[in-house]
Amino acid sequence: MTDSKYFTTTKKGEIFELKAELNSDKKEKKKEAVKKVIASMTVGKDVSALFPDVVNCMQTDNLELKKLVYLYLMNYAKSQPDMAIMAVNTFVKDCEDPNPLIRALAVRTMGCIRVDKITEYLCEPLRKCLKDEDPYVRKTAAVCVAKLHDINAQLVEDQGFLDTLKDLISDSNPMVVANAVAALSEIAESHPSSNLLDLNPQSINKLLTALNECTEWGQIFILDCLANYMPKDDREAQSICERVTPRLSHANSAVVLSAVKVLMKFMEMLSKDLDYYATLLKKLAPPLVTLLSAEPELQYVALRNINLIVQKRPEILKHEMKVFFVKYNDPIYVKLEKLDIMIRLASQANIAQVLAELKEYATEVDVDFVRKAVRAIGRCAIKVEQSAERCVSTLLDLIQTKVNYVVQEAIVVIKDIFRKYPNKYESVIATLCENLDSLDEPEARAAMIWIVGEYAERIDNADELLESFLEGFHDESTQVQLQLLTAIVKLFLKKPTETQELVQQVLSLATQDSDNPDLRDRGYIYWRLLSTDPVAAKEVVLAEKPLISEETDLIEPTLLDELICYIGTLASVYHKPPNAFVEGGRGVVHKSLPPRTASSESTESPETAPAGAPAGDQPDVIPAQGDLLGDLLNLDLGPPVSGPPLAASSVQMGAVDLLGGGLDSLIGDSNFGAPSASVAAAPAPARLGAPISSGLSDLFDLTSGVGTLSGSYVAPKAVWLPAMKAKGLEISGTFTRQAGSISMDLQLTNKALQVMTDFAIQFNRNSFGLAPAAPLQVHVPLSPNQTVEISLPLNTVGSVLKMEPLNNLQVAVKNNIDVFYFSTLYPLHVLFVEDGKMDRQMFLATWKDIANENEAQFQIRDCPLNTEAASNKLQSSNIFTVAKRNVEGQDMLYQSLKLTNGIWVLAELRIQPGNPSFTLSLKCRAPEVSQHVYQAYETILKN
Repeated sequence: MTDSKYFTTTKKGEIFELKAELNSDKKEKKKEAVKKVIASMTVGKDVSALFPDVVNCMQTDNLELKKLVYLYLMNYAKSQPDMAIMAVNTFVKDCEDPNPLIRALAVRTMGCIRVDKITEYLCEPLRKCLKDEDPYVRKTAAVCVAKLHDINAQLVEDQGFLDTLKDLISDSNPMVVANAVAALSEIAESHPSSNLLDLNPQSINKLLTALNECTEWGQIFILDCLANYMPKDDREAQSICERVTPRLSHANSAVVLSAVKVLMKFMEMLSKDLDYYATLLKKLAPPLVTLLSAEPELQYVALRNINLIVQKRPEILKHEMKVFFVKYNDPIYVKLEKLDIMIRLASQANIAQVLAELKEYATEVDVDFVRKAVRAIGRCAIKVEQSAERCVSTLLDLIQTKVNYVVQEAIVVIKDIFRKYPNKYESVIATLCENLDSLDEPEARAAMIWIVGEYAERIDNADELLESFLEGFHDESTQVQLQLLTAIVKLFLKKPTETQELVQQVLSLATQDSDNPDLRDRGYIYWRLLSTDPVAAKEVVLAEKPLISEETDLIEPTLLDELICYIGTLASVYHKPPNAFVEGGRGVVHKSLPPRTASSESTESPETAPAGAPAGDQPDVIPAQGDLLGDLLNLDLGPPVSGPPLAASSVQMGAVDLLGGGLDSLIGDSNFGAPSASVAAAPAPARLGAPISSGLSDLFDLTSGVGTLSGSYVAPKAVWLPAMKAKGLEISGTFTRQAGSISMDLQLTNKALQVMTDFAIQFNRNSFGLAPAAPLQVHVPLSPNQTVEISLPLNTVGSVLKMEPLNNLQVAVKNNIDVFYFSTLYPLHVLFVEDGKMDRQMFLATWKDIANENEAQFQIRDCPLNTEAASNKLQSSNIFTVAKRNVEGQDMLYQSLKLTNGIWVLAELRIQPGNPSFTLSLKCRAPEVSQHVYQAYETILKN
């Protein structure tokens, strides 16, 4: 009879009966009783009252009974810790049992009983089991150390178990080695700073020897451990690759992916000219293809990993296009993933095949899949120039089907094709215009409006088409409204006489009747441009647009490198680093690929390089704004940024709107006449070279004149990166400005036990374009406990991106150990330039011209200085007093300062003699900076 009978009893008074049976003299009866107890426990009944009776049954030679009792113990030890101590003696005895199975069972159960009181009693038995003659016991004890470390890390370190574990890596039994590696990896993940897995060529050799003989999960542990090793040169990398390659033919997909991860990582160190490199590429394709014959869930995981591999090394699978063709019975998630990889692998050699396949998909029944297939045709056109014509004719065929969602997707992708190949395929516009009435999705409507506006001169009835959209302006989505506003302004600039009314109508709808700030602001900018300088308007609105790149959805390179290190884990399925989805960030270590060898710089093969680009160029990717890894680090640093600022067209639009005033003077001007008098009449200061209100031209005037040497206030150094967060490297620093030059004064301290070399530094894009003007020069290796002081010159010609807060600076520092990230706030006064003194007339006119809403008032308390001392102190930090007067016993200082990007800030400082509180009023076209300027005032006056 099976054991199911134990689950069918529903007697009352059961506990009492079980107690009697457990204390029976008959072994069989005892075993039956324990089985009944376990059955009750399994279905959720509370049988903890039987604890002492069950523990008494431990004294037995019967292995089955022992296992059952241990199972009971694990479950109830937590709720009955005092009773659990009764079992300790039996554990200690069982750890000396002649039967290795019982020794292993005892040590395994000990590790599972998570009770602090018991752990100290288990150290002695565990120590014996770690040195046991039987490998089965040793491998079980190795895992037990990791469990014990989780309960009480200090105890494990004090007892020296970690050293014993390290010794087990040299064990003669491969399973013991695998479990020791697994345990050490687990412990190292929860303590990233500890250097537990101190791998060297000798220990790597032992791991590779064990790799061939252990179980599949043992192999995975060892391969994951190998992936964290950094070979000392390309010869060692090649030797490891040669010994790992046989794992690619393993039946378990997890082993295959772990092996692929090791090979992808070490290939970075191999020269592309080596014959072995080409052989390795060939060997990597078949196992990846084999993964696609598994069940759909496994296929999906494999495809997500292949997606990363193809982005990093497309040459691996460039001849395997056919395996990614969609099967009729594939689930939708597999279909979409295959489609994505097909586009990534599309090249001139296989484009005909791909297009025929995509056209077939566009007639499928699954709407999401059809949409993606139509988009894919457009992406192929942009990626492979030779195929563009064929793609456009395929899209036109699809439009002729008149299937609504197909037509809409086709119009969206044709807009992108026009952006990539201007003045080439405009003959299809007539066909597109026939489908205007059927468009009901915002993206398709916006694309169609863009096409009409962009090619208005070629469309006879462009004004009528745009007018038809204008009728329901307020019901449209924001995307369509913005596109319509721009398109009508373009139309007006191309055909001014016929469309005067239309442009008046759209500007009034956008500025007066709309609640959307983006739409209103854009409306006011166009209004101001058209009313003051139509020639400038033409240059701005009808400027030549940059061509779009083909791979807009590539993963950003540094993130891709990190994800390659996580192949075969959840991170490779989500395409996000672990710290993005692991709560609390425990055990998440930032990983990166080894530095490339000189000849393996390129990441694309010549065959797959985009048309028109030199072989090996990676397409540019614009990362998300908040992504620190996004563009901080590709730290094989070239020469520093220097020379003139970027051309306005290549700076992101976000930068233009960052701080560049101008909008405040537009508001309230509702007719199409001349601009309001105060704006037109504002005289331009000689130094600026542009009117004050011209925020755009100010912003890119990023170079500042160098004045006399000034003793600007320097804050004391603060710790920016503590040693515990940077593997022993501590960085303190401050910012200074002297003789018109900004510098970052750094103090680097090595608190680790190894020498640090190869330092480099890079800044993320920031609000004022701060960037290193020279490499980080640490001339001698930094020995343990050594400190070095460095002054790093900075300039303000880097990329601009508005940060939160405005003076936030995100920094990455690299050395031979790793890459470390930190952020710090720079004091704004280091950006105050030496030619920041305005003349009085100019000051007066500008003060009146800046809107009152842009005035901010602050109190500076506990400042014991008199007027003269305050003025001198501020002047030394480039805050200049323009005029001074006394009103009703109060001293009024009128002051000006100018930031490195040309933004002026005007100030009125009120000082009552004898009163330590000053009142500061600030006016600026970019009110975002006022709070930071106030902080600068407070810092300078109080120090």
